[in-house]
Amino acid sequence: MTATAAESGNPSAPATPSTAPTGPRHPQRWLILGVICLAQLTVLLDNTVLSVAIPSLTTELNASTADIQWMINAYSLVQSGLLLTAGSSADRYGRKKMLVAGLALFGLGSLAAGLAQDSGQLIAARAGMGIGGALLMTTTLAVVTQVFDEQERVKAIALWATVGALGFAAGPLIGGIILNHYWWGMVFLVNLPVALIGLVAVVKLVPESKDPRGDRPDLLGALLSTIGMSAVVYAIISGPVDGWTSVRVLVAAVLGLGVLGAFALWELRIPHPMLDMHFFRNQRFTGAVAGALLVVFGMGGSIFLLTQHLQFVLGYEPLEAGLRMAPFALSVVLLNLTGIGPRVMVKLGTPLTVLAGMTLVSGGLAAVAVLGGGTDGSYGGMLLGLVLMGAGLALSQPAMAAAIMSAIPAEKAGVGAGVNGTLAEFGNGLGVAVLGAVLNSRFAALVAVSAASLPAALAAADGPAERARIADAFATSLQTSQLVGAVAVLAGGVVAAVLLRRAEKTGPAAPVAGDEPVAAA
Repeated sequence: MTATAAESGNPSAPATPSTAPTGPRHPQRWLILGVICLAQLTVLLDNTVLSVAIPSLTTELNASTADIQWMINAYSLVQSGLLLTAGSSADRYGRKKMLVAGLALFGLGSLAAGLAQDSGQLIAARAGMGIGGALLMTTTLAVVTQVFDEQERVKAIALWATVGALGFAAGPLIGGIILNHYWWGMVFLVNLPVALIGLVAVVKLVPESKDPRGDRPDLLGALLSTIGMSAVVYAIISGPVDGWTSVRVLVAAVLGLGVLGAFALWELRIPHPMLDMHFFRNQRFTGAVAGALLVVFGMGGSIFLLTQHLQFVLGYEPLEAGLRMAPFALSVVLLNLTGIGPRVMVKLGTPLTVLAGMTLVSGGLAAVAVLGGGTDGSYGGMLLGLVLMGAGLALSQPAMAAAIMSAIPAEKAGVGAGVNGTLAEFGNGLGVAVLGAVLNSRFAALVAVSAASLPAALAAADGPAERARIADAFATSLQTSQLVGAVAVLAGGVVAAVLLRRAEKTGPAAPVAGDEPVAAA
């Protein structure tokens, strides 16, 4: 599928075959969008809702920093490993069926997580939730591209992305509200009624759609990608604790990189790959992939660390911390619900919109580091940074999602959604791991105490002066990690914009080998 003028954000772009229906519009398409956005919101909330529960988990489950990171990463890593297979299965067997299965599995996983008694049980339950989340995330975006025609698709994707960003950003606020009244398990049990409502609505409203040709699910590819990504992130998480040159870390890193290399080779050899590596010949696809990965990388790590800073260093309660993170979500919602985001994309074009958005995100991270990362209780610098990050995400995320979907044939909509979801989930998990590792390394260098986490270090401190020194060290380490994230996001924006601009100059990309051109409906 090639980009239309509307999708590229460039009104002068040449007209290309449509990938969405051009006949009568589905009469319930906006209600369907609301249903699938509800499912999307539930899944994405669980990426960040745990961030404000970290103090409770640390105390009640005796969880270390590595345990906390695995509670977060187990969910995102399982999702990212299975998203492509889930998307391929949705294309083959039906997207509505996968939505129903995903909601059911996600609800059961949430029940197990809410009743977990120790860190190991919670990590396992989060991994189980990731299976249901993978089925949900791939089908939501695929259904959007199938139900909406090219005239409404940009607006629909912007609303879909807004809900995604809202779920990503509102997790700390919702988690804070829940923890202000209930114990930590309720952040999972609250998913049960939402999953049930979504299940009924999907059965009643969402139409079935699938690729009549179908492809066999690539089970080995899913296994390789999951093992490879898990091993790499394990090495990143374990590095600050065990040492970057320790046998455990080096073995995990080499194993992960080797398995990911084997995954790429396997995908090139088989007739029905989970991810056709030839997609990366399309500079539009590659540019959007680079940008999408790095913007979520910076955001995921930032949210994870900022909520700890607000609670452990500045002393806010979970609800207070969540409220102070709310401007991020509000910025995203206001820009897209008012239509400003889509209008900017149409006016500037996709490359400039992505560059502008990611520059704002980078500036927000830098503002947090320079102006809002101290221990004096000042919130102004953090507020500025959160607003800038929210505005940047509102501009860049819909543009990159549309670019990814426009570079993949229409019959592969599920796989395209899987690619987009994989980038979001893996970027989030990698951001938590990498920026968390940067912070931990810096913190360990500044504080000469043996502790598995900041709360443990504070508990072991000898008097107020020692606790103040530890808090200052954490704040300094936070600044370093945020600046690393800012540089990564800005670099990603430049690379993405250059590749997207080149793709526009060279014109529509040729169909990927093995795929037939998509004719207008």
